[in-house]
Amino acid sequence: MNPAPLRVEKIAEADFPTQFGFFRIYGFRGQGAGPTEEAVALRMGELAGEPPPLVRIHSQCLTGDVFHSLRCDCRAQLELSLKHIAQEGRGLLIYEHQEGRGIGLLNKLRAYELQDHGADTIEANQRLGFKSDLRSYELPGAILRYFGLAAVRLLSNNPEKVEAVERAGVRVSERVPCLVDAVETREAYLRTKKEKMGHWLK
Repeated sequence: MNPAPLRVEKIAEADFPTQFGFFRIYGFRGQGAGPTEEAVALRMGELAGEPPPLVRIHSQCLTGDVFHSLRCDCRAQLELSLKHIAQEGRGLLIYEHQEGRGIGLLNKLRAYELQDHGADTIEANQRLGFKSDLRSYELPGAILRYFGLAAVRLLSNNPEKVEAVERAGVRVSERVPCLVDAVETREAYLRTKKEKMGHWLK
């Protein structure tokens, strides 16, 4: 028996001025076979029309997004995506609550500890008993459908996100690289993304 499809519900929406420009913020709840999920979407401008809008699916990273960690490139990618959307005057950023590739904040900190002793990000997750990446992109796919998007230009270096969007029935007409400056403190992190996860990086 196939699991029940995820049901997405818009909980709230409001005006949302930012340093990057004026957005509309939406809160979504998704309920399917598993636990209830939540996500936020920032929309700028009208999404209909050609070319398809820029879309970024971004996973929550407290350490990077809030505390400016240089162990990862999360905050840099988030800001780059918002700048690209603002430059075009239209687009959508979906912010998922899937900290640490889905293992949660405290487990991510435990993984940091293992990385300090030589493990890479994938090895650390596996030593903690997790897969390398537990994220599900079912809710973002449902949110794209909520906005009536048949095609998007996806800001991502992650082949799994491209495949997930296509599985959701939304065509990726273009993959737009989301490349940020490499700094020494995240060189190993980016190398693991490229060599073990197949991310499209320089």
